[in-house]
Amino acid sequence: MTQRLAGRTALVTGSSRGIGRAIAQRLAAEGATVVVTARSMAPSRSIRDGRELVIEGSLEETVQLIEQAGGRAVAVAADLEDPLQRSKLVEDAVEAVGGIDILVNNAGFADYSVIAEMDESTFDRTLEHYLKVPFLLSQAVIPRMREAGAGWIVNIGSSTALRPIRPFREYNKTSGDVIYASAKAALHRFTEGLAAEVVDDNIAVNVVGPSTAIMTPGAAALLPEGYETEPPEYLAQTVLEMCTLPAAERTGRIAFSLHFPWSQQVPVMSLDGRSELPRREPPAWTNPNIAADGLKG
Repeated sequence: MTQRLAGRTALVTGSSRGIGRAIAQRLAAEGATVVVTARSMAPSRSIRDGRELVIEGSLEETVQLIEQAGGRAVAVAADLEDPLQRSKLVEDAVEAVGGIDILVNNAGFADYSVIAEMDESTFDRTLEHYLKVPFLLSQAVIPRMREAGAGWIVNIGSSTALRPIRPFREYNKTSGDVIYASAKAALHRFTEGLAAEVVDDNIAVNVVGPSTAIMTPGAAALLPEGYETEPPEYLAQTVLEMCTLPAAERTGRIAFSLHFPWSQQVPVMSLDGRSELPRREPPAWTNPNIAADGLKG
């Protein structure tokens, strides 16, 4: 392990399971002290299509995995749909670990529905999670990063934010991801704009999204049967790469998790940082609007 983030602190939202947990593990393996946060300490209950689902994974499990690998993590529960709790999250995280050098906006809510059938509450929740919350948390950490003289913000994006492939695939006709994808497209543009605003403060702001999709407990119900997914290690490694260089060298980028390591010849490590994974070429069927070098901007 190279300990590239030794002495750094990070806040990773939505890290009780899935992508957020993987990112937290990878950052901790490189020496960061990580604040992991989710709605509650226990497994989440989510309402989707009018049904309540219990989704596996907890903050306690994430902390345990990080500590077993020799890292340090602190759990802070916060419901990001609750204005009071989200307004205190950054303050509570700073109190727990002494600062925030890295913010990863990963938490989200996805309940796919075609436009003709989507209810307004789903529309509102989707935009709140994927645009309003990153706006508010970024706003909260920027003064602290300015005071520290450096900072890194990584927003988790999506290839769905890119233009649909023509002719339209059956997925685009039926998946119901339009509002989710629109929110992610707005998040991409938010990232590019914020990067310009804070580059002179040495704060880097980048997007990392899966090149395909990652099978997580929360995404399992949304992906079509047989859909080819990718391991989370490639995305976690790409997030790490966006948290290491000064803003003058890398900011305002939209990177994709298979394309970036493949094209840049970046070694992808296991989540505990102890072993190197095989190079993994992006499949030919990925969205052709992803640049060959895995970067936009």
